[in-house]
Amino acid sequence: MNKVKALAAVAAMTVPGAAFAQTAGVTDDEIKIGGAHDLSGIFAPFSVPAVTAANLVFEEVNANGGIHGRKITYIVEDHGYQVPKAAQAANKLINRDEVFAMLLNLGTPHNLAMFQLMEPKGIPNVSPITAARQMIEPPAPWKFAGTSSYYDAIKATAEYMVAEEGASKFCLMILPTDFGKEIEAAVHEMAEAGTIEMGAEIAHKPDESDFTGALGKVKESGCDTVGMALGVSQQINAITTANKLGMDVRFMLSGAGFHTVVAKGLAAQGVMGGVYAGAGWQDLEARAGQPEVQEWIASYKEATGEDFPSTGALLGYGGATTMVKALEAAGPDLTHESFIAAMESLDYEDPIGGNRVDYSADDHVGADEVFVSRIENGSWVLVQTLE
Repeated sequence: MNKVKALAAVAAMTVPGAAFAQTAGVTDDEIKIGGAHDLSGIFAPFSVPAVTAANLVFEEVNANGGIHGRKITYIVEDHGYQVPKAAQAANKLINRDEVFAMLLNLGTPHNLAMFQLMEPKGIPNVSPITAARQMIEPPAPWKFAGTSSYYDAIKATAEYMVAEEGASKFCLMILPTDFGKEIEAAVHEMAEAGTIEMGAEIAHKPDESDFTGALGKVKESGCDTVGMALGVSQQINAITTANKLGMDVRFMLSGAGFHTVVAKGLAAQGVMGGVYAGAGWQDLEARAGQPEVQEWIASYKEATGEDFPSTGALLGYGGATTMVKALEAAGPDLTHESFIAAMESLDYEDPIGGNRVDYSADDHVGADEVFVSRIENGSWVLVQTLE
């Protein structure tokens, strides 16, 4: 060690609190975590309950003394599913609030925009609410996805529908974003392999609400299955419209459609089946009788007054739990390096998500399973599990 470095090391050890001076968002008594969410846009049904559930996890941790004496502060910004606002939110969180890490950031293009600010500082991005492959590709030490990708889940779902439901010709109704392209890529690969035939491919705007024309193109194409990558209310609207038009067509959704709100919303409109989804977690309602799940549902209801936690809450709990476990494992000397090493050591069962969280230095995807489900009478029913 040269003289300058030696003096710097001595200074860091002798000045109170200086040991953490170079780790943004970490003090002797606080860890600041950031989250850029859609609290007011088309995926608010995911973000709003996710933030609520994450804060409940952190409140419990803080009430019990925090992590190695530090309390967690979760600073949340709303981007309304607009990429420019997501970039602005990231700039505030990283450069003004100086958060230690980002947690549960929602949206594929939104995360990609925020990566431009996270990457130079190595800010860990944990359990984003998007399953796009870009969340870990190209690999980077600071990227940690929560579950299996949209691509893998959609491909598994499509293969199931071909083998078990006789699906043969697929149309696409998607947002023309990095999110939509993930679903598109999986379906196209199957078409290129000759497994299925492609029909109409229709791009939609985030604020679009009339899907009659698009469904007309689906009907003209003779598709028996529609791969969908739209906002939550859009998916309910489009599927309901198809049902009212008397169309004999099935719908295939990604994790962005695998939500209790979708199942219940469709049931309210008389749609009781014909909808499938692939995701990296299991539906909560189907497991409500399991002791740990039952206990969490009761505690969530007591804290929020809501009758039942939605899918967004499930994801918020899962992401926050991963964050807490990694912060604990990182030890008192919290740095990005110690946190990343801790993330790569995690291996545990998540009873709320119904999956196994298992990271390593070579695998920055927490839960690798794919769960294929379908709607039956207003509820999601698991039909296939793939490791």
